[in-house]
Amino acid sequence: MIRNIIKSTFVACVLAFSLGSCENDFDAKIYGKLSTTNFPATAADYESYLMDCYIPFTVTWSYNLSGSNMHNFYVSEGGLNRLFDMTTDESSPWRIGSWGGAFTYYGEAQFEDMKLAGRGSMVPSNHYEKIRDVTRFTKIIGDIEAADPAVLPTELQQEYLGEARLLRGLMMYYLLHMYGPVPVILDPSLVGDDAAEAALERPTLDEMTQYIADDLEFAVGHVAETQSEKGRYTADYARFCLMRHYLNEGYHVNGYYQKAYDLFGQFKGSYSLFQNGDNPYAAQFMIANKFNCETIMAVSCNENATGNGSEGNFNPFSWYALSWEVSKYDDKGNLTPFVKQGGGWGQTFNISKHFYDTFEEGDKRAETIITRFFHIFGYWVTEEHLGSVWDGFIINKYPIETETPFQGTDIPLARWADVLLLYAEADVRAHNTVSAQAIDCVNQVRQRAGLHNLDPEKTASKEAFLDALLMERGHELYYEGCRKIDLIRFNKYYTLLKEAGKDPSSQYFPLPDSAVKQAEECGKTLTQYFTRDNYDGPKR
Repeated sequence: MIRNIIKSTFVACVLAFSLGSCENDFDAKIYGKLSTTNFPATAADYESYLMDCYIPFTVTWSYNLSGSNMHNFYVSEGGLNRLFDMTTDESSPWRIGSWGGAFTYYGEAQFEDMKLAGRGSMVPSNHYEKIRDVTRFTKIIGDIEAADPAVLPTELQQEYLGEARLLRGLMMYYLLHMYGPVPVILDPSLVGDDAAEAALERPTLDEMTQYIADDLEFAVGHVAETQSEKGRYTADYARFCLMRHYLNEGYHVNGYYQKAYDLFGQFKGSYSLFQNGDNPYAAQFMIANKFNCETIMAVSCNENATGNGSEGNFNPFSWYALSWEVSKYDDKGNLTPFVKQGGGWGQTFNISKHFYDTFEEGDKRAETIITRFFHIFGYWVTEEHLGSVWDGFIINKYPIETETPFQGTDIPLARWADVLLLYAEADVRAHNTVSAQAIDCVNQVRQRAGLHNLDPEKTASKEAFLDALLMERGHELYYEGCRKIDLIRFNKYYTLLKEAGKDPSSQYFPLPDSAVKQAEECGKTLTQYFTRDNYDGPKR
């Protein structure tokens, strides 16, 4: 991701923006005075133009790229944590101190209220309008494709196209995993075409899968291997995104599992598991260890940010993970982990006891979960108070290091631990056997967490290994925006949520009523619900 808030300025119908930084990551650049008649006119103009595509992937409270205000993907309140973590077995529904409504519903995996979000709605969970961002990206891609080689050299043009298509592919990837296949415009000649924009039927799953694959495959071959600005996307990040996509869709597309397996050997960077400190798993997320050896890509955040977009990206997660009732000091006068920030927003996000109890004894990853705290009214809140004082345990994965709700901790997007686990899964699914290399990949992650190697019974069959792998992914990647997508890929979403006491209303979120009505007005039918054929729960 981009470290800095991308600020957009409209000149007539032309959009350009500048980038600000406090750490020389995406340093501000002056691209010249823009004209409504000749932009983009230089290679620098084209780079500025490309940067539009990053706007939904920065960290601001909201943005307006395509005519309506929307939440960014990486702001916890309405982003991936809410959509893909809160809605799973990781979390207990937010009820204690809540005002009800959407946050509670999502924690219960009840998604019916999403239908009520209107066009342009700032309801935090409404991301359907981002199909318009896909159209915007398509326009940018078309303009870069049409660039005069004398202005934009071919090599640079292809690099920018790869970056733009990576961002468009990633946008479609997230939309697919929120709503199922959604209507998109991918032909630049159709942008602004009324007939094309009125064709509102959903594509098939196979079609949407191919759209995403086409963009990500192109990106792998054309995005720069390295970038001078931290947080700007690289070819290795494209490989990671494509590997994930292949695994998600391999059950219905022949050859995808093998392609995911093959991608492992194509990573160009020198990555390894972070191993420093008494608890290296916890230490890797600290400000001092930004972009360490394990990081393939992250949202680069500014530790001096205050939530103002001009000061760069920030990580607000701890604000949502803390109760407003946590004390800065315990009953002995000792500092607590919350001393710098104090309280939070009511502990919107939490770890359920059900999920916490799945960690093995001695798992260092569980040390990033706080199971008791000292209350500002002078008593210890413990497990006994679950359901009365708090809903679940406190997530301390992204530690509080500054005296502000807006931490400088980077937001992880792709880590080597994730790649190792994806590779192990790809190996087993592609070759239908549990190999020594697949076991070793999982054991590397476990050993870093202070655990012994997998027990023999968990490697004795493909089914047993995949069950163990899913659990490992849950413990390693909790609250990194992966869990719901993982559970669906393993055909466990409904089953494991039922075990956790939840009853999902649907597999994916319904499309807003406003979109369905708009389609009807155009003489089209836009199916409101999508369910995969292999869903382990009831169909909608």
